[in-house]
Amino acid sequence: MAANVAERIQSDIEGNDVFLYMKGNPMFPQCGFSARVVQILSHVGVPFASANVLEDDGLREGIKEFSQWPTIPQLYVKGEFVGGCDIVTEMFQSGELETLMTEKGVPLKAGA
Repeated sequence: MAANVAERIQSDIEGNDVFLYMKGNPMFPQCGFSARVVQILSHVGVPFASANVLEDDGLREGIKEFSQWPTIPQLYVKGEFVGGCDIVTEMFQSGELETLMTEKGVPLKAGA
């Protein structure tokens, strides 16, 4: 993995409380799994930043290497890798996702 890709990833996840590497963007997800995670984060009321891995092959491969996780999307909270679509979905359904956000000090929008 190129050093500049690793630096970008580190900067992305350290500079944002919640960061999602996805295919497409939150307004126009380009895969069902990315769309699902965006829906969950929106439902929970979590503000998040994202990067479209389809725009940058180096980032697309680099994030998989960085996390040792083979698939996109990938969700990071306070610099820590949480998981992909299945894990985020399970955490949402069990209430663990909101708990994690609260424990990490991530503000949830009222009424979410």
